[in-house]
Amino acid sequence: MSGNGDGGAAGKSGAAGSGGSKDSGTRLTVLVALGANLLIAAAKAAGGVVAGSPALLSEAAHSVADSMNEVFLLAALRRSRRPPDRRHPFGYGKERFFWSLLAAVGIFVMGGCFSVFQGIEALRSGAHESHSGYIAGLAVLAVALVAEGGSLLRALHQVRGQPGGIGHDPALRTVVAEDGTAVLGVVLAMIGMALHMATGQSVWEGSASLAIGVLLGYVAYRLGKEARDQLIGEAVDPEMRDRIRALLDAQPEIDSVEALLTMRLGTDSALVAARVDLMPGMESERIELVCERIKASVANIWPDADQVFLDVTDAPTADARARGERIA
Repeated sequence: MSGNGDGGAAGKSGAAGSGGSKDSGTRLTVLVALGANLLIAAAKAAGGVVAGSPALLSEAAHSVADSMNEVFLLAALRRSRRPPDRRHPFGYGKERFFWSLLAAVGIFVMGGCFSVFQGIEALRSGAHESHSGYIAGLAVLAVALVAEGGSLLRALHQVRGQPGGIGHDPALRTVVAEDGTAVLGVVLAMIGMALHMATGQSVWEGSASLAIGVLLGYVAYRLGKEARDQLIGEAVDPEMRDRIRALLDAQPEIDSVEALLTMRLGTDSALVAARVDLMPGMESERIELVCERIKASVANIWPDADQVFLDVTDAPTADARARGERIA
């Protein structure tokens, strides 16, 4: 006998509320990064104008882009915790993936493209700037290095205590990528300015600006690719999928697992859908109890599985299989 089993979702009550507390550390990390970026963006812009340094102006654009992205991430943290409604029955967890994608676009457009433009202009013009302005610019970059390094340490500290590591939370992943890139970008800008001062050739600084742009473009591509994969529907980790399948295979009432589909709905929410054949001869009342027990077991080994669906059928008896083979 074939039929559609219970198929209902195993709800996780208060998911939005409990998840909100998990975001407090990420929110603080984003706020620290935002404050650092706003401060050093202003300092870099002022120093870049005074020194006429393309590398320093590239770093200022980088910090402005990072500041805008932190605003995107704060919006993601707030909007992704809205409870499910009739239009979005699975909730708004993927809002975080969407805003992370916008942050990646911001890094590329506002940071990467401007840095490449500044580098090309510096190589074309070959202008000579005063060393006094460059000394002020290097001092600004030294302060920026300390601020960016502090923000990066804060983000890495949270990663160490984060379940699932850096890949679990796109907002945290974006902050770590931004801060790490910012530290490396400051180092490149300082090297370019120092070599320019030492040799008098602007090609060093123009090359540093180009390198910063290429670095930002690469980081933006990686972040955008990961956000895209999650946004269009990414499966759960293979290890967790194998654990779920092993649990289903171990159930005495299940004859075989025909299909197992998974998809992440948010940072702490996932959908699990399985089509299984049950042992023959089970009554409908028992099927319902078995489905509820199996769904509870899945949620027990993995609390993020707050949407569990089972499509069940009764496996044919030996006589029925034999009759089917004769007909075939």
